[in-house]
Amino acid sequence: MGKILNIETSTRICSVALAIDGQVAAMQESSVENSHARHITVFAEEVMYLAGMNFKDLDAVAVSKGPGSYTGLRIGVSTAKGFCYSLDKPLISVGTLRSLANGMIEKMKSEGKDPNEYLFCPMIDARRMEVYTAVYDSTLHELLPVKAEVIDEGSFAEFFQGEKPLVFIGDGAPKCKDILATVSGKALFPGDFPASAAYMARLSEEKFRQGQFEDTAYFEPFYLKDFVAGIPRVKGLR
Repeated sequence: MGKILNIETSTRICSVALAIDGQVAAMQESSVENSHARHITVFAEEVMYLAGMNFKDLDAVAVSKGPGSYTGLRIGVSTAKGFCYSLDKPLISVGTLRSLANGMIEKMKSEGKDPNEYLFCPMIDARRMEVYTAVYDSTLHELLPVKAEVIDEGSFAEFFQGEKPLVFIGDGAPKCKDILATVSGKALFPGDFPASAAYMARLSEEKFRQGQFEDTAYFEPFYLKDFVAGIPRVKGLR
């Protein structure tokens, strides 16, 4: 039975969950933008307290590896590494898009729906009409590899021709709704469904049982695209 601290900071959501045997025992999260550095260690302490456990009782630490916000990913991975080094625990990484798809699949099951009847397209907001995205079936088999895509009327055309509706989730989905819902009636948008550490629990437990750990010293987030610093908009600066 694994006791795993799950950390999700790849989007505006700062989320920390303690999972025991793949089930969430305690969770804290905030949607306040740019609050990750302020909240993450406090949330970790709070979930351990709520579960009546000590950090030394952990079996591993899991972190959402991206793609997503450059700054958010750096904060999450740095914090996870810090816990692993200080506690001498293994590091587990979980793909952010896979975690989102897993969360929707679990939600459907809890509502009595059959996830086998759908395909899942998690989206993380990038800029303008660009998103980080992928497509999964109900077993989390990757049908479309993770990539950055500018959404237009031709996006996901090959999936709309199939029998199964495509469920769009994540913080990048709302801005794509007007385009994709107009193109196909098989584009479903169930509403607000942001990233959460809770969706990592089952996936991190599976990796723990299989011994799929990262090299803590050399592990880096999956940024997907290189970080490009903007030029400060200071009056008189060219």
